[in-house]
Parts: sequence; C-alpha cells; structure tokens
Amino acid sequence: MDIKTKSRIQTSEYNEPQQEAQFETSSLGQLQKNSFKHTFHAYLELTKPKVVAMLMVTALAGMHLATDASIPLPLLLWSTLGLTLGMSGAAAINHLADQRADAKMHRTRNRPLVQGNVSTRNALIFAIGLCLSSIVILDTFVNRLTCVLTIGGMAGYALIYTMYLKRATPQNIVIGGLSGALPPLLGWTSITNEVHPHALLLVLLIFVWTPPHFWALAIHRRDDYAKADVPMLPVTHGIEFTKTQIILYCVMLLVTSFLPYLSGMSGFLYLSVATVSGLIFLGYAVKLKYKPTPKLAMQTFGFSIVYLLLVFPALLIDHSMQL
Repeated sequence: MDIKTKSRIQTSEYNEPQQEAQFETSSLGQLQKNSFKHTFHAYLELTKPKVVAMLMVTALAGMHLATDASIPLPLLLWSTLGLTLGMSGAAAINHLADQRADAKMHRTRNRPLVQGNVSTRNALIFAIGLCLSSIVILDTFVNRLTCVLTIGGMAGYALIYTMYLKRATPQNIVIGGLSGALPPLLGWTSITNEVHPHALLLVLLIFVWTPPHFWALAIHRRDDYAKADVPMLPVTHGIEFTKTQIILYCVMLLVTSFLPYLSGMSGFLYLSVATVSGLIFLGYAVKLKYKPTPKLAMQTFGFSIVYLLLVFPALLIDHSMQL
C-alpha cells in the first residue's frame, strides 16, 4: 500500500465520526423543527382559526360600519387582537368540553385532544390564557363595554352552549347561536362604546343565518351526532323536518336581510347582494328538500359561508360609497 492510499484511508476513518455526528445533529435539528411545527399546528387547531376568521370578518364590518371617520390604527389593532383572542379562547374551551364526543364522531376524531397531540391540562392553560389576555387587552386598550360583552359571548358559547345546551335540546343551535352572532356588535362597541340599533340588526342577521347554516351540516353528519348522543334536530326530529326548518329560516333570513336597507343603514348595492345571495341560499334549501343529492347538504352548508362572506363585505363597500 502506497503512502497516498494509506493517507486517504486514515483521513476517511478520521472523518467518519465527524460525518456521523453532523448527520445526527442535522437529524435532531430537523426532528425538533418538525416537532415544533406539529405542536404549533395542534394548538392553532384548538382555536378553530377558520371559524374565528369568519367571525372576525363580521366584527371588522361592525367596526367600520360604526363610524364615518377613519378608525385610529392603535384602536383597530387592539380591538382586533382582543376579540380574536377571546373567540380563540372560547373555541379552545369548546374542544375541551367536547373531546369525548369528538372521539366518537368521524368529523372530529382527528382533533388535537382526541389524538393526544395536546394534553387536557395544557389545553386548559392555553384556553384560560387566551381568554384572560382578551379581557385585559379589551378592558385596558379598548373599553369596558366591549370587554363585558366579550366575556358574555365567551361564556355563552364555551359554557352555556357547549356544556349545557348542546346536549339538552334540539334547539341548541337556535338559542346558543346568539353568542356566535355577537361579533359585529363587539366590533361596533369597540369603536363607539355604545350599543346602537344598527349593530343589533347585524346581530339579528347572523342569529337568523346560524340555524340553516348548522342544520345543513347536521343533516350530512346525522349519524355522527346520533353516535355521540348530541340531540341535533335531524337526530331528534328527522331529516325531512329539518329540511323544512331550513327553508323557513332561509325565508326569514331573506326578509331580515332587507332591514339594513329599510332602516337607512345601507344602500342599493347591499340590497342587491343580500337579495341575490338570499335567493340562492333559499334555492339550495328548496332543492335540498325536494331534489336531494348525496352531496347537497354539504353544498348548502358551503354556500351558507359564502353568503356571509358576500353580505358583510357588501355592507362595508356600500357604507364607504355613501361617505
């Protein structure tokens, strides 16, 4: 063996432990990175980010509809942060209260608490932290009225609806829907520090929208709710009865959606969008009743979300055009 070959072998033998160490360090770093990402997503899922985002659209609409002037940036940011944290905290408590039922349902069996990705203790600390942060921010940087109303909304959703109404009556979503309808009022009061009749119209709009929105999902997931012993309307009164109720509520929603225009709160643009969107929603409901297909309940549920995301931006655009 020549000297060069021997030298290469010795160098290779010397570098092998270093290469192994570098590989182990790299693998450990990647594992830690993946673990952090996994944990972050688990906690994020506890806050129901898609639901909170939709509710915050209505809250932001309430903020901007409350005034003809520009909103001071610090107030806008503190209000948005405080309300988002409050809604997220209530959502996390909902996960805690529903984890046993979630384990029985196909739709929810992969939630973080069911899968053990977050412990019950840590989820409780996380939820309380979010709620307390919301209270402190709203009371310190926004106003006391919004803080009190937000506490009422959190208690209504996380405690009264989730822990009692949901399993007590098939009208759970009708009664409990009030807490979910509060965000535009909270947005409004965060800017004006007063409860205005126009803000209550926005609450009424979401309150009437909520039952057909959830009942469409409940029809699709009827067996899941029955398995988990949750008395949703399709479980207790049957699917056909629920479909009829969806039609009736869609008619009420269409009529209710005229009120912002009739009260002078909005103009023709909003009225046009609300009317067309309401008629489409009603069309889905009628078709669900008389010409059902396997996917139609979820399509109706999907359009109900689109409805809200059309109507509230239309209110905002209409309001800005009138300034």
